[in-house]
Amino acid sequence: MKRIIGLGNALTDELVMLPSDEMLDNLGLPKGSMQIISAERYLSIKKDIRGLKKKILPGGSASNTCRGISHLGGDASFVGMVGNDDIGALFEDEMRQSCTTPLLMHSDTPSGTALTFITPDSERTFATCLGAALEMSARHLTKKTFKGYDILHIEGYLLQNHKLVSKALALAKENGMSVSMDLASYNIVLENLDFLHDAIPNFVDILFANEEEARAFTGKAPSEALDEIASMCHTAIVKVGRKGSFVKSNGKVWEIGISEHKTVDSTGAGDFYAAGFLYGIAAGHDVCTAANIGKLLSGNIVSVVGVRLTDKQWAKIRNDIAKGNF
Repeated sequence: MKRIIGLGNALTDELVMLPSDEMLDNLGLPKGSMQIISAERYLSIKKDIRGLKKKILPGGSASNTCRGISHLGGDASFVGMVGNDDIGALFEDEMRQSCTTPLLMHSDTPSGTALTFITPDSERTFATCLGAALEMSARHLTKKTFKGYDILHIEGYLLQNHKLVSKALALAKENGMSVSMDLASYNIVLENLDFLHDAIPNFVDILFANEEEARAFTGKAPSEALDEIASMCHTAIVKVGRKGSFVKSNGKVWEIGISEHKTVDSTGAGDFYAAGFLYGIAAGHDVCTAANIGKLLSGNIVSVVGVRLTDKQWAKIRNDIAKGNF
């Protein structure tokens, strides 16, 4: 089993169920986007959503992926920064409970929080106050950080820090690792096009994108975007929501369907698809099987609010994988 290490923003999700899209408009939050907000804006939004039903769970894109890998029986660690507070302690405890090794740095700044707004169509929109997570920088990474690992998984939400991402990519290659990246959000892609067009062909082996992110990156529809992305890296994955996903590797294309589950909340769908895919690759499965494991995890996670499955659900997923029931 190959060892995987994730790098990302250590965040706790505060999930808020909205009765309609109207509040997103009132808050000035583009539906389906991820907006970085200040501590002051965070407190202002918190006042505006008083009285709405909320659920607090550990989150963060790469950390979700790492926890998913570990729940499947993979070997995953996560690098991030949290505050010296209860939220940071909760985040670290969740890592350990999932058997993910937390390689966390600490700050006196409060831990990061992502307000996650879920509309009736199960779409999610993020207003993220990075807090301590924002203080993680290139100086915190050394070649030793990634020593002994085989795959580095980077979330696209880190792209606001080019120096951090560039150093992580360079160190991974120095260690002979494969690199996986999830593009994370279409608006982040648009803001970092030049950086991505340089980094992906030179450093990235596996790239995950949803339909909007793929279009933002290439300007093309999913199938054409898949071809363009696959020309830049070894394996390209373009997810198209309820239509499943397209995967291209070594010139071969697979159309992967969806796992039939009722969608309640799409939060974490892409993160857990990546978890299943990377677990499959780490365990020695072929690309098609890895994608189907990703499909299975993604289908399960959208059937619950938030990104926490029960031990019974994880046991069934592992059993389905063992039997090839995708």
